[in-house]
Amino acid sequence: MSIESTESDDAGMEAAARATELASELGTALSELDSYRRFEAAKEAVENSEEAQEKIREFERLREEFQMARQTGDASNEDLERLQAAQQELHDVPEMDEYLTAQSEMEMDLEDINRMISAPLAVDFGEKAGGCCQD
Repeated sequence: MSIESTESDDAGMEAAARATELASELGTALSELDSYRRFEAAKEAVENSEEAQEKIREFERLREEFQMARQTGDASNEDLERLQAAQQELHDVPEMDEYLTAQSEMEMDLEDINRMISAPLAVDFGEKAGGCCQD
């Protein structure tokens, strides 16, 4: 093993340690964003709203029924309209409306940050960090 590879290995380990430290700092900073705090408060409000929880359960039930009907070829426009109506009713719940708005704002902030991180890289950082299971 040459001295050059040892120095290169040491520099790589130092860079990895610094990147890990910066990632931790970034996580802390992200948790302090107004958009993240608003999102967390809205999420808690939805979790504590019986009306929102009831509408979520109804929407999920109808969505599962619709998906099963699609798989068997039995889905109708009426089924789709019923599902869409349930989704609209869910979005009309004030806590859910606030949650969706807060989620959108937080996602925009995170996309901006992803662009800044990705700028010096040859890859989209957020896409690669998200792994293979992205929607």
